[in-house]
Amino acid sequence: MTESASAQPRESLPLDSTAQLLTRITAQLGTQLSHVSLNGTRRPMHHRTGRPAPSTTPPPAPALVAVAHGSRDPQALRTVTELLERVRELRPGLDVRLGHIELNEPLLPSALAGLGSGDAVLVPLLLGRGHHVKRDIPAAAAAAPALRATIAAPLGPHPLLVEALYGRLVEAGWPAGETGGRSSAVVLAAAGSRDPDSAADTRRTARMLSERLGGVPVVPAYASAATPTVPVAVRALAARGRSQVAVASYFTAPGRFAAAAAAAAPGAAAAPLGAHPAMARLLLRRYDQALAGVLPASEAGRNNHLLASA
Repeated sequence: MTESASAQPRESLPLDSTAQLLTRITAQLGTQLSHVSLNGTRRPMHHRTGRPAPSTTPPPAPALVAVAHGSRDPQALRTVTELLERVRELRPGLDVRLGHIELNEPLLPSALAGLGSGDAVLVPLLLGRGHHVKRDIPAAAAAAPALRATIAAPLGPHPLLVEALYGRLVEAGWPAGETGGRSSAVVLAAAGSRDPDSAADTRRTARMLSERLGGVPVVPAYASAATPTVPVAVRALAARGRSQVAVASYFTAPGRFAAAAAAAAPGAAAAPLGAHPAMARLLLRRYDQALAGVLPASEAGRNNHLLASA
């Protein structure tokens, strides 16, 4: 008998065992592939311990609560509402709300109560460090202890604010190419405050606007609580040979003071800052600075409740 004839026939794997083996291989391969993302990186294998994968959804950003002063002029509320719509367009998904210090609804305490126990950044729609910024807004935040609130700095001074002032002057007829003629000048008409920091902020903005206008004199004047008044400033400039005097409206929205300042203008009278695009960008800048805890050297140690400024 030959060697080949005497060899035992090789056993073949049963058909059902082959199917089971392929099933196990396919299952193992599927398990391994489930750990790989589409970009080729390996996912954490939390399923081995029975724990669900941690959520990768970031927490919602704190709400932005714009704090307006309030006015009996119905145009004021419409203007502030338009400004906040611009903010929402720039930052889709951000919870943007409005609260007033007085005269308009919603008042700030109601706006804060509506946020419950969440997080918020209060951005004053005010142009300098006065009583409302230093006292009223912090008091309202303290009266809502469940809310984790951060208070941003007022809008001014800031280069974006100056851009809005310049834009409103050009809209009112100021020649865009004006570089400081001997007959031209601008009165920066502000609300006024007894707080010396507020006056200092207004003077700084006046200097920045003068630089933006190419050296044209810019004199701060006030509607109340401080001097000089707008009419007095206009007359003083005229006495110095400045016959072409424009009034820049250093007001966030229309109101009694803004209207009185415009009425005293012998020439061009700019509209309030309102919903100028630079204003919407500035609100978000203050919001972001507050979240980052930015505080300039000029205010450090003096206004510790303010967590952001220029």
